[in-house]
Amino acid sequence: GIVFLANLELGYLTPPVGMNLFLSALTFDQPLLKIWRATFPFLAIVAAWVLVVTYVPWLSEGFANLILQLLGK
Repeated sequence: GIVFLANLELGYLTPPVGMNLFLSALTFDQPLLKIWRATFPFLAIVAAWVLVVTYVPWLSEGFANLILQLLGK
C-alpha cells in the first residue's frame, strides 16, 4: 500500500497527468511551468523516496511488523 501511494503521488506531480500541478496552477492563477519548476525539488525527493521504499522492504513493512510483534500475533 505504501509503495502504491508513493507512486500515485509521484504520478500526480509529473506531466502529462500531473493533476496536482493543474489544480495548483488554476488555484493560484500561475503558469503551469512556474508551478512545475517550484515543485521540482519536492519531486526529486519523492522519486528518491519511492526508490528507497520499493527496494528496502523494511521501510514499508517494518512498522506493521513491529506492531504485530507488540500485539503478540
